Amino acid sequence: MAEFVLDDGKAGDWTVLTVAGEVDLATAPAFRERLVELIAGGDHHLVVDLSATDFLDSTGLGAIVTALKRIRGHGGDIRLVIAHDRIRKVFEITSLDRVFTIFDSVDAAVA
Repeated sequence: MAEFVLDDGKAGDWTVLTVAGEVDLATAPAFRERLVELIAGGDHHLVVDLSATDFLDSTGLGAIVTALKRIRGHGGDIRLVIAHDRIRKVFEITSLDRVFTIFDSVDAAVA
């Protein structure tokens, strides 16, 4: 099992939240909490970098969707970076690829 890691930084006007490891029932609460903290702190343009994420379940998806609703209430947006087909497929199966803008790299997401 991979260790769940959250790290964030700035890229222009965008805050980049890097998520590594597995986002599941055990780790999603910490992920959700970090998203809420960023939004409450005024970060309304987020890039969630899932390129180092090995697994994402419905609780992780729920955290991202909830964050998107909150951030759009502030006139902001969330962009996703997804490098692995298995993670991208989760968004395609749920049709969330139509809700989120998905990029292959952080550089492309912040451009």
